Amino acid sequence: MSASPSAVSLSAAADSGLFAWWRTADQRARHAFVAASLGWMLDSFDVMLYSLVLASLIQDPTLQLSTAVAGQLGALTLLSAAAGGVVFGVLADRIGRKAALMWAVAIYSVFTAACGLVQNVTQLAIFRILLGFGMGGEWATGVALVSETFPAKHRGKALAFVQSSWAIGYGLAAAVNLVVMPIWGWRGVFFVGVLPALFTLWIRRKVEEPEMWRRTSDESRGRIGELFTAGRASTTVFIILMNACCLFGWWGLNLWVPAYLNLPPERGGIGLSSSAMSWFVIAMQVGMWLGYVSFGYIADAIGRKRAYVLFVLMASLLLPRYGNISAPTALLFLGPAVAFFGTGYYSGFGAVIAELYPTSVRATAAGVGYNVGRIASAAAPFVVGSMAGTRGFGVAFAITGFAFFLAARAGRGVPETGTKDLAACPPVCHR
Repeated sequence: MSASPSAVSLSAAADSGLFAWWRTADQRARHAFVAASLGWMLDSFDVMLYSLVLASLIQDPTLQLSTAVAGQLGALTLLSAAAGGVVFGVLADRIGRKAALMWAVAIYSVFTAACGLVQNVTQLAIFRILLGFGMGGEWATGVALVSETFPAKHRGKALAFVQSSWAIGYGLAAAVNLVVMPIWGWRGVFFVGVLPALFTLWIRRKVEEPEMWRRTSDESRGRIGELFTAGRASTTVFIILMNACCLFGWWGLNLWVPAYLNLPPERGGIGLSSSAMSWFVIAMQVGMWLGYVSFGYIADAIGRKRAYVLFVLMASLLLPRYGNISAPTALLFLGPAVAFFGTGYYSGFGAVIAELYPTSVRATAAGVGYNVGRIASAAAPFVVGSMAGTRGFGVAFAITGFAFFLAARAGRGVPETGTKDLAACPPVCHR
């Protein structure tokens, strides 16, 4: 019996519009989306607290932290995150997405709170390393979970909204800094970082493992060598290069923007108060969120590759300008544009990796592709911090802009994946 014209019309209406990706999702997909989004928001919240209090850490006589050492600590965090991303990616393929997500959140939340107890640079370095290990596992696992529960034509948009939660977490961190810093100082800011984890862990108890992961054999799960077979090796290398350049640019910019705004002019900064800096960062997160979401719709419409190249090229042009402006009003308006293009492309990483690799190694591919690239980005905090200390933030941010240009070149070597149906892809498919 065929459906009535009215039923067909209602079905078509439900599957169209800006939020059709959510209306048409089943309960399992919605639970996966909420769990991944909250985890990624918490990831951002915890890791960016360090960036927001960086100027205060540098000026704290107890720690005796220079800009160069502060950059080294940022680099250590990213190196640890790279290791954690690979480990948790493999674990997500072998023991399941849910268990890997729960452990990742628990680790980085506990050690964020521990940062508030440090008495010297050594202790801070140890806790940042442990925090980074847990942080690295969040993204790859969440990407696999959401990719495997949403239909192909809405995958880019769903992952874009997951990615956009990073901006929400960053903005929330800035808001916490705005409220907590004047009362309890930088230690209190770190202590607050553990609180959202309890809610996130509670939400994730309802998450179910995707059916396509359940159908894979234990022997085929999480084999890193599968990423470098004859049919995948070149694609894997280009993904790593693309991510390495993007992550270098992103961390080089975002780890130092709060300090750039907050440090006094004699130390190369703009000289904003901590509260004013927080409002500037919040404004940038609005642009960041819009960039994430817009990329998902653009990528589903014109393709992942075209959207990616457009965004990173715009970022490469805007960043040098941002580092050479001293007028606060101009920075307030330019900052959201920089964040829009300089972060929006991240929404495409998850979809591209999910569509290039089979279920048995999907989280592994995300962990390796993203986090091996992150090893290169670990140099960014130190390079930018050192360059800012000797040549100024204008030159330092111009280097991050060049990294985005190189990312555009590397991105051209990655195949266009479109909106491939993951459920129709056999466990050993290449593309």
